[in-house]
Amino acid sequence: MTAPGVNFAHLIALSDEIGTFEHARFAVPRREHGYCTDDVARVVVVLAREGATSGPLRELFARSLDFLAQAQHADGRCRNRRDSHGRWSGDWTVEDCWGRLLWGAGIAAARAGDESERDRALDLFERGAQVRSPWSRATAFAALGAFEVLRRDPSHQSARSLLSDALVRLSGPWGGREWRWPEARLTYANAALAQAQLEAAWALGRDEHVERALVELEWLLGVESSATYLSVTPVGGRGPGERGPGFDQQPIEVAALADACASAWRLTGDRRWREGMEMAVGWFAGANDVGVAMYDIVTGGGYDGLTQNGPNLNQGAESTLALLATLQHARLLEGVAS
Repeated sequence: MTAPGVNFAHLIALSDEIGTFEHARFAVPRREHGYCTDDVARVVVVLAREGATSGPLRELFARSLDFLAQAQHADGRCRNRRDSHGRWSGDWTVEDCWGRLLWGAGIAAARAGDESERDRALDLFERGAQVRSPWSRATAFAALGAFEVLRRDPSHQSARSLLSDALVRLSGPWGGREWRWPEARLTYANAALAQAQLEAAWALGRDEHVERALVELEWLLGVESSATYLSVTPVGGRGPGERGPGFDQQPIEVAALADACASAWRLTGDRRWREGMEMAVGWFAGANDVGVAMYDIVTGGGYDGLTQNGPNLNQGAESTLALLATLQHARLLEGVAS
C-alpha cells in the first residue's frame, strides 16, 4: 500500500489567527470547541521538523509559538483550554499540556529556522523545566523536548536535570516476563514512554537503561501488531491477557510508535525499528484491522479513529497531526530527512 505525500492543507484550514482548532465535523473546524495547548504544541513539533522558512507554514509556526508563550505561567506550569475568542480557562497544571509544551519548545529551540525564535523557545523550555510532573506521559513528553535541547547545547543543565529525573520516573518495575512494561495497563501514546526513556538514557550515557528501553519498545511493538500490520491499543486500553483487535484505535498511538521507532532507528541503526516505522505508515495507508485508509486524500486530514466498521470520518487536529508526523517519517524512509 502506497502512503500519501505530506499535505498540510487541512492543518492550515483548521487554523486561524489564534491557533489550531481542536475538533472538526468531517473536515469543517468546530470553532465552538476552541483550541488546546496539547494540539498547538503538536503543531510546533511537526512544523519544526518540517523546517518551513516562508509562507503559510512559517506563519502558522510563529502563531503557534505565540500560543505556547501565552499558555505558560511564570512558574512553568501551563493551561490547556482556550475558546475561539482567545479566552483561557482551567487551572495551571503540569499535566500533558505542560509536557507537550516543553516538547514543542525543545524542538523549536533546536530546529527553528530563525535565531530569535530558537532563543524564545529555549526561554519557554527553561521556564517549564523548573517544575516536574507526577504523570508519566507528561514527563515523557517533556523529556523528548529536553533531548532536543541537548542537540542544540549538549551541556544544557536544565535539560540534563529533567532527563535524569525523567529516567527515574519512567523506569518502574515491569509486570513480569509476559508484561515488560512499567504500567499495569497500556493506555495512550504508550510508545512515548519507551522513546523518552531511550533518549534520556542515550543522552546521559546510561547503557543499561538504553537496553531496557529497547526491550520495552520491542515488546510494545509485538503487543500492538498482528502478522504484518499494526493492531494498536484501543481507546479503552489493554491489560495483561487481553487480546485484539480492539476498537476504537487512535492515530496518536500509531504516531507515538512511529516516533519511537524512528528515534531507535536513528540511535541504533537496527533495521527492526525501520520496519516498525513502515508498519506505522502502513496503518494510515490501510494496512490495519479493517483494511481502510485513515486519511482523506482530498483534504489531507487524518481520520479521528479506526472503528470495527471503518474510520471515524471527523478530521480533528490530533489525528491530522498524527498523520503528518508519521508521513514525515515516511519521507525519512525514502531518504529525505525530516
